[in-house]
Amino acid sequence: MKLTQYGNIYFINSKVIFNPKPVKPSIINKSFQFAYEMAFGEGHHRVHRTGGTEQRSTLDIFRNTLQGKIAEAVVHEKLATNGILCEPVDYGVYGEGVWDDSDLDYSGIKISIKSAAHFSNLLLLEAEDWNKDGIYKPNNDNSEASALYDYFVLVRINPSTNVLFNDKMDNESLKTEINNQNWMYDIPGCCSLKTLKHIIVNDYVLPQNAMLNGKTKMDAANYYIQTGSLKSIDRLISNLKETLN
Repeated sequence: MKLTQYGNIYFINSKVIFNPKPVKPSIINKSFQFAYEMAFGEGHHRVHRTGGTEQRSTLDIFRNTLQGKIAEAVVHEKLATNGILCEPVDYGVYGEGVWDDSDLDYSGIKISIKSAAHFSNLLLLEAEDWNKDGIYKPNNDNSEASALYDYFVLVRINPSTNVLFNDKMDNESLKTEINNQNWMYDIPGCCSLKTLKHIIVNDYVLPQNAMLNGKTKMDAANYYIQTGSLKSIDRLISNLKETLN
């Protein structure tokens, strides 16, 4: 289902209510160490979103990386508790020019994990990163990386990392603030590569500078899927079990 559009303003019309579950402290601790090294240490992340104009600060990179790694870890745990044993979560810190080709790997099946704040109701994919065949263009010229993802899973995190850590840049201050939070998550749903191709062909796009819900300006163009259009994570688990049986 497409967003409701009035000129340059887009409104969500198919939502899933946030259904919080606790994040294990071990996941928070590992994700914090990873995010800190990627933002303030030896790691490397892009300062611009693909097609975007806003430059991310080091603190923004930390926030985004923390949220993303928490999301990856909770999906890994969810799948493991249902007998789907993916490759271990990668907490390796890489420099410029080196990155993971997928978030989770289950016997060669690539699963991309997308994260958002708890109040979000969109799975977003930066439009300039994908071609009409659903190929992830940044990996397309890398012979050692996969350019096709089989599934996409959306995870929402509370609290939103975008409102935390104001002007707190040192390790201990950040760690203290993280440990003072009650971290929760949910998995509103997932989709397949087939769905990604469908939204690309049918122009499910939030354009650059569009206003989402009349108040959030889009820095870059994004393909989108509303949470109400996603499939249950249980469907993914069933599909994965069937694939290798």
